[in-house]
Amino acid sequence: MKKISFFVIYLIFSHFAWGQNSSNQPKIEYFLSMEQPQTHYFDVVIKLSNFDAKTKQQGFLDLKMAVWTPGSYLVREYAKNVESVRVTSGSSNLKSDKINKNTWRVRLLATSNEATVKYKVYANELSVRTSFIDDSHGYLNPASVFMYVNDWRQVPSTINIQPYKSWNTISTGLKSLGNNTFEAENLDILIDSPIEIGTQKSLSFDLKGIPHKIAMYGEVKFDETKVANDFKKVCESALSVVGEHPCQDYTFLIHNIGLGGGGLEHLNSTTCQTSRMTYSNDRMYQNFMSLIAHEYFHLWNVKRIRPNALGPFDYENENYTHLLWFSEGCTSFYQNYILRRANMMTPEEYLSAYSNEINTIENQPGNKVQSVTESSWDAWIKYYRPNENSKNSTISYYDKGAVLGGVLNLAILQATKGSKNLDEVMRTLYQEYYKKQGRGFSDDEFQRTVEKVAGVSMSDFFQKYISGTETIPYNTYLATVGMKLVDKNAENTTPYLGAESRGGLKITSVLRDSPAYNDGLNVGDEILQIDGVKPEDLPKLISSKKVGDVIEVKVRRDGLDKKYNVTLQRNPTKNFSIEPIENPTKEQKDLYKKWLYL
Repeated sequence: MKKISFFVIYLIFSHFAWGQNSSNQPKIEYFLSMEQPQTHYFDVVIKLSNFDAKTKQQGFLDLKMAVWTPGSYLVREYAKNVESVRVTSGSSNLKSDKINKNTWRVRLLATSNEATVKYKVYANELSVRTSFIDDSHGYLNPASVFMYVNDWRQVPSTINIQPYKSWNTISTGLKSLGNNTFEAENLDILIDSPIEIGTQKSLSFDLKGIPHKIAMYGEVKFDETKVANDFKKVCESALSVVGEHPCQDYTFLIHNIGLGGGGLEHLNSTTCQTSRMTYSNDRMYQNFMSLIAHEYFHLWNVKRIRPNALGPFDYENENYTHLLWFSEGCTSFYQNYILRRANMMTPEEYLSAYSNEINTIENQPGNKVQSVTESSWDAWIKYYRPNENSKNSTISYYDKGAVLGGVLNLAILQATKGSKNLDEVMRTLYQEYYKKQGRGFSDDEFQRTVEKVAGVSMSDFFQKYISGTETIPYNTYLATVGMKLVDKNAENTTPYLGAESRGGLKITSVLRDSPAYNDGLNVGDEILQIDGVKPEDLPKLISSKKVGDVIEVKVRRDGLDKKYNVTLQRNPTKNFSIEPIENPTKEQKDLYKKWLYL
């Protein structure tokens, strides 16, 4: 078949589309091509026309690039990858000047009602929050590729995609209009709809009449029937939490790669990355299913059940909330809880995973410094920008939020004698704020909802463990289901330095209140000798000492050799395990079964 150039397609399609437009609202159409994918560039054309009265009166248009993308709370400055911006109207070149880091001001012709914008986007970062193209496939997060007009946020747009040569598949949650053309009813929908372009394999299944597609990129072998069935099990289990599915369709974009992982949620889709070895390793596969559960559950928690700050979004600035510990952290709680409910994780595996989550936060000094609400608020400057002191000064809203989700689940079970759990909070928030009021909720409204479901005041709980940094009394809640938290290291007497290194003897972190911290060792120090001997294996050498021993540590710092006397302490690292209490009551046994869906 004769190849038709992208520009010809653009002219034909735009003539037809714009000729049919009789609406008074502005018209936006995007054209995306990729003629040299090996160079990592996308080519973008935007056709703008039928300007509104405000635009005509002011005589200019401001074209913007988002600085971040929802679900990943860091200003990423997507405009840094934009180049060769050119704007025309008919045969005339229009003046366009950058007025700030992410805005191009286009001066319009008084006699014209249209403008065409052309530019290139460099895309060479394959992550769930950025864009990438090479000779094997193209992937884009629209926030990092498509400019927009802020005053036209509610204007629908069409996206026409010209895939590279033999690439024959486009996967996205956007509504298809046929002929590689898609529609976004507003800017928020466009930005919330990643696109995969290439030769990816497509799997599918239906859930309650809702079509689900799985787009699998990467050279990987797997059992297609098993993977599709397991995805469906996860989705069925996730659906049981809220009990109502808000999507007309759903798309999974899966990147099977050598290294990397993670996911990012969207309104009716998600992008997830996993290792190509995942499908031949039981533990890795279970972790992958846990990731799928996490991102899929976000279609409720975050995308519909949301704090006020999480939509509609300001794409040019940080959007602050104290509730990421709930939106992200409680979703992390549910990811394993969903697998347990689907019988894809045994009770023992679930308890082990939850114990490990408790270990993670209780062994981090920052847990006593930063509350989980502060962690949520400061995600923009701390979570995504860790440094050598982060373990001492911060706590992850994912990790602690997951632990708090589990504790809240037990607290509600306890207060209602097993008639309700955290699911009821999710259902209430979904029905009241998403469906009935069509909005997000405030911090106070969230707390009141939890209290309404539990039937008791939770102010003390929120003040101490959510807004504060007091130690969570785990056994108070675990006793409800006949379990207890046991520290396997309680009798441990091994010595402890508190300085960590990676792949050598250069210190990479020093834990707060450790011997290294108190006696003067610094991050960046190169350990030369301990008691006059060069350590070949630092942990092994420290373990040969005794608690209370004073060791002489010689280090090189800033080109100078220094010596420090360090007094070793008992290793404070906790190793928690959740275990049954002795002689549980019938009520405790019954609640245990409800808790773990036995």
